[in-house]
Order: sequence, then structure tokens, then C-alpha cells
Amino acid sequence: MKTFIAFLRGINVSGQKKIKMIELKASLEKEGFKNVQTYIQSGNIILNSEEDICSVKEGIRKVILKDFGFEVPVLVTTKEVLGVILEKYPFEDADDKNQYYTLLFDKPDANLVDGFNTLKFNTEDFLIAEDCVYLNCKVGAGKAKLNNNLIEKKLKVTATTRNLRTMQKMLLLAS
Repeated sequence: MKTFIAFLRGINVSGQKKIKMIELKASLEKEGFKNVQTYIQSGNIILNSEEDICSVKEGIRKVILKDFGFEVPVLVTTKEVLGVILEKYPFEDADDKNQYYTLLFDKPDANLVDGFNTLKFNTEDFLIAEDCVYLNCKVGAGKAKLNNNLIEKKLKVTATTRNLRTMQKMLLLAS
């Protein structure tokens, strides 16, 4: 059995695409996933499977469509990859509460990255990596201009954002 970490994009936000984590856990277990755990209501899942990462992603997507009636983008990774993402956070002076990670579902086009890198935000620092946009939201994410939707629009990729605390908790739960 391998341990996987899954992040769902856009559930339980503003009353849309509601999924109770206890129901999601039961649905995933019914489909054969083992040791399913969820963390908070924003779609963070740890589970075990003998399948490969692509099959796990597709399995979660199908369970949500079948049992909850809508499509949800699903990103699946491992604790090793998540650990590397956390280690590579580039803004050493950032307060813990201002550290955010926008996880990219696909590698963005280099030309789009070059264009994005010309953007300036007075109260935000960012660095685009292959699988993550690292954010330092100096006045907090709630007031940030550089948000998940803008990143998706400019880089033309699906993405989902988590704060440092969530990323650390997911890594801990997966260990």
C-alpha cells in the first residue's frame, strides 16, 4: 500500500459543491481506498491504495461524480513530493501565517510564466516553480490581489491554494 495526499479544488466554497468530509471518507472507503483521513472542510485527503497515482486521482474524481453529482478537479501527490515543496519555500523572512502554496495541476507554459513574472504586487511576493506558485501574502490572503483565480487565469492551469499550516498538517498525517 502506498500513501497518497489529495487536494480537491473548489469545494465547500460560498455554498457551492458541498461535500461533507465524513461522507466523502465513507464513499472513498466503499470504493476500496484504505486508511482514509480528511483534514478540515476544504478537500484535503490522505489515503492508502495499491493503485498508481493516476488511478487514485481518477478513482477519487469518479467517486465524487457518482456520489455527490459534480466534477471536481483532483490533485494527487505523495508525502515525498509535498515535503520537497515545503522545503523549497523561497521567502525566508515570511511570517508563517503569510505563507501560501498554490499547487499546480499541470506544468505551466514557459511563455505564460515569463509574462506572469513581469507582474508586480506591492504586498505580495511570488515565485513560480514547476508544480507550485509560492506566495508570501504580507497583509494576509484575504487582502491579496494575487489569488488562486488570477494564477489560474494567467498561467492557464488548474490550481488550488493551501496555507502553510494545512500543508504541514497533511504531511504529518501522511507520515
